[in-house]
Amino acid sequence: MKRFAVFLLLFAFWLILSGHYDLFHLSFGVVCAGLVTGLSSDLLSLGGRETGLSIWRFVAYLPWLLYQVVLANFHVVHLILWPTRIRPQIVRFRTGLRSELARTTLGNSITLTPGTVTMDVTGDEFVVHAVSDKAAQDLLGGEMERRVAKVFREASP
Repeated sequence: MKRFAVFLLLFAFWLILSGHYDLFHLSFGVVCAGLVTGLSSDLLSLGGRETGLSIWRFVAYLPWLLYQVVLANFHVVHLILWPTRIRPQIVRFRTGLRSELARTTLGNSITLTPGTVTMDVTGDEFVVHAVSDKAAQDLLGGEMERRVAKVFREASP
């Protein structure tokens, strides 16, 4: 039943994004949704109530992340206009996030934010390239990590 729910969710997503409802596109959507369901249904499981709440917390996290991406874009534009403020650096920090999915979400969120790139994650240690002092300080402030911890109901670091 879980796999069928995942399949329906993926197929609905396909329909929304494709916007084509002819036989070719519908059958291609069924095949693609079926393949993705078969390969990753464990990752996309819509099982218990707790999983559903986690999905909603993640959806609530996305607007904040988008806002951070926009702010970081403005910061990068500022650096382009005043290149003397560019101070590339490698930042290392340890995270309190326990699950691999939470650490992966944090690493991807860092990389999505302009001015920072997650270079390596080994256990609980992150190695991140930051383009400026401000980008490094924002990262070390820990707000993103706290919000990711909230999504996955882990103790705030």
